[in-house]
Amino acid sequence: MVELLDIGNSFTRIAEWDGTGIRGLRRVATADFFGTGTRLPQVAACVCPEVRDRLRGREVFFISALEQRSRVDFSAVDGSTLGADRVANAVALAALFPLPGAVIDCGTALTLEVVDEKFRFRGGAIAPGRRLMRRVLHAGTAQLPETPLAKRLPEIPGRNTAEAIDFGVDRGMVGMIREFLAQVNRTMPLRSVVLTGGDAAYFAGEFPQATPADETFTLTGIRIAGGY
Repeated sequence: MVELLDIGNSFTRIAEWDGTGIRGLRRVATADFFGTGTRLPQVAACVCPEVRDRLRGREVFFISALEQRSRVDFSAVDGSTLGADRVANAVALAALFPLPGAVIDCGTALTLEVVDEKFRFRGGAIAPGRRLMRRVLHAGTAQLPETPLAKRLPEIPGRNTAEAIDFGVDRGMVGMIREFLAQVNRTMPLRSVVLTGGDAAYFAGEFPQATPADETFTLTGIRIAGGY
């Protein structure tokens, strides 16, 4: 048994690998996460340095582009700056889907990871996610409110400020994802596109060519990168 930790900016997901499957998935706020106190060996993807510092001294293997045990080759990029969550997504993509492939993670940040047919990580993209973009609009202006996340993707331009933010941010993110994929396809025709992250279902209808990942996708990448 090994415990898998996906420590994100907003939430931490915890599960166990028993040699046949990932079990017991649960989620806690990262701000409240102090480790589970388990005696199991742990493999973690962590994007929060303060949480990593808290776990120092525990039996935790923190995956990175420089410290991972999958067949994906990260040598063509600056592995010292590549987030562990992106490493896990690239590893899961390569293990589960035909290559070349791309994975779009719709979370706190909107990220793209690309792996070619020779299992080489070819880079990607990072942009603000839809909640973060709303916060930036509010923080950087005098009058724009921080609006709640829309429940469904808007179809028409906004008739008031809140609706205009929804239309601008969320439709703009659809456009970003399309441009990411179009640019990759110009040089590397993709056989697989995977959507993951908390907002994946929100955007999935706009990308019928994409496969929505199940809830264990990134955890599977963490497991494989950890050598299990």
